Amino acid sequence: MNILTTQKVSYGLYVISSWHDGKATGCIANAVMQVTAEPAIMAIGIHHDNFTHACIKKTGKFAISILAEDSDPSLIGTFGFKSGRDADKFDGVGHSIFGNLPVVNDGCGYILCDVIDVAETPTHSVFFGKITDAETFGDRKPMTYAYYHEVIKGKSPEKAPTHIAEAAAPQKKARKFRCKVCGYEYEGESLPDDIVCPICGVGADEFEEV
Repeated sequence: MNILTTQKVSYGLYVISSWHDGKATGCIANAVMQVTAEPAIMAIGIHHDNFTHACIKKTGKFAISILAEDSDPSLIGTFGFKSGRDADKFDGVGHSIFGNLPVVNDGCGYILCDVIDVAETPTHSVFFGKITDAETFGDRKPMTYAYYHEVIKGKSPEKAPTHIAEAAAPQKKARKFRCKVCGYEYEGESLPDDIVCPICGVGADEFEEV
C-alpha cells in the first residue's frame, strides 16, 4: 500500500484558535472541510494531545484562520511546532477579535463556529461547528497543503492528521539538511552558516544533514 496516495487529496492550511482562561491559543490544522451549506457546518480534526483540543472542548467555540500562499511561514512554526501549554502563541502575531474569537490577520479570511457535535477517532476528535460568522481579507490565494510541501518545503507536525513517518516516504538521493525543530528541509551543496529556518526561525546549529 502506498500511504502517500493520501497526499493527493486536496487540503488547505489553517490556524484553529480558541481561548484558555482569557488567553488566545491555537494550532495548525489541515483537516478542515465544509460539511453542509444549509445549515452552514464545518468540521475540523484536532489531535487529542493538542492544547487547543482541550480549549475547544471547554469553550465550545473555535475560529478557522485561512492561511494564504504569501502568509508569513513563521506562522506555521509558531502554531504548528510549539505548544500552547508552554508558549503564548499569539504574542507578537498580528490578530484581531471577531465574534469573541482570536483570528490571525495574515491570511485569506476567517470562519467562526460553535461546536454542535464531536466524533472521536483513536487519535483525533472531529469537531462539527455551526458557522456564526465568516469574512475574507482581500483577494489572496489560499495556501494548499501541496504548496506547503512542494514550495515552502515544510513537513507535517507529528500530531497532524496527515503526518507520515519518514520511513513510509520514498527517499531521494540528494544532499539535504533538515531543521531538527520543525522538519523544514534545505537542499544545496552545503548549509549556509547564516541560514535561518523560514518556518520556526532557528539557525544553522539546529540543522542536521539527512
